[in-house]
Amino acid sequence: MSLQDQASSAGGILTIDLDAIKANYHQLNDRLRDGCTLGAVVKADAYGLGMARVAPALWSAGCKTFFVALMHEGLALRALLPDAQIQVFNGTDAESAPAMAAAGLIPVLNHPGQIEAWHMEATRLGKSLPAIIHVDTGMTRLGLDGQEIKALVEAGKHRDGLNIGTIMSHLACADDADHAMNAHQLENFKTTLKIMAPLGDLGASLANSSAIFLGDQYHFDLTRPGSALYGITPHGLKDGTPPNPMAQVITLQGKILQIRGIDTPSSVGYGATHQAEKGQKIAIVGVGYADGYLRSLSNSATAILGGIRVPVVGRVSMDLITLDVTNVPDQVARPGALVDLIGPDHSVDTLAREAGTIGYEILTALGPRFHQNYLETA
Repeated sequence: MSLQDQASSAGGILTIDLDAIKANYHQLNDRLRDGCTLGAVVKADAYGLGMARVAPALWSAGCKTFFVALMHEGLALRALLPDAQIQVFNGTDAESAPAMAAAGLIPVLNHPGQIEAWHMEATRLGKSLPAIIHVDTGMTRLGLDGQEIKALVEAGKHRDGLNIGTIMSHLACADDADHAMNAHQLENFKTTLKIMAPLGDLGASLANSSAIFLGDQYHFDLTRPGSALYGITPHGLKDGTPPNPMAQVITLQGKILQIRGIDTPSSVGYGATHQAEKGQKIAIVGVGYADGYLRSLSNSATAILGGIRVPVVGRVSMDLITLDVTNVPDQVARPGALVDLIGPDHSVDTLAREAGTIGYEILTALGPRFHQNYLETA
């Protein structure tokens, strides 16, 4: 099937602006304190946008340090970027350590079992292996606790096979600039760095996308933005937060398959959750929850058609949504026309609010059935 046939048969078109991703990378880099490195998180297939295209674009923008969640993501990225520094958030174990070492991946070691597995692999190879140590500063998720940190420091002289380059932690509430948890975790992190000082001259990494905007005291030596690179607001979705400073990266358009004029009052969609009145006009669009257009958007989302905001009415089904396009001229609301589900006037974050979720879930849910169109000037 030709690309033209794929585009014409798809229920929607997902356009990904690689130039916008590069612009976001440069904007974030400009915010960092001197001496701080900007990495890039490309886990989950670059937040659903395609690591195979996104990672090389970021490399061309100057990014040399990347983060993924899983080893197989790291192996795929290594094939794309042989010279990149690639860190794996979820760490390693005895089974995966040989492949990780062979590929030159750097595990983030989250608990003593992972530290032991990586040390054993270094011993087997007879050489030092690089690692990042993750410490928990209050999120109670991955990371060494206080007792485990002290044990690591005490055993440090016996861990010659570990080349610990960086200590990292993760903020729980960075997208809420006023949350007391940010300062609490920052102080915990500083204290932990002092405790771990006997391990050598170590780098430090605390900031994700949102924490970059909290101030340079959060930047340390290495930052790990993900969502902001892809156009998601770093300021959260609370009322009164600053405007999103990031360039918008994606446009998602759904194709109108049919227009239904309502001659008599009729229910629309599964569960008969919407009642269309006589004289209304309903557009059926070829996008549904199988494509990542969440079912929670039923009777709550809006879209843009011909510059006019139109509501989703009825339930989102697997392959279809229905829109009330009564106020849109017939020459615009017609079969084959494209509706902006995400676009300049209806951002990822706006759709997330309508779904009662966050932009991360919207992006990573986008399915493979869309025709994908990448924009890049050079």
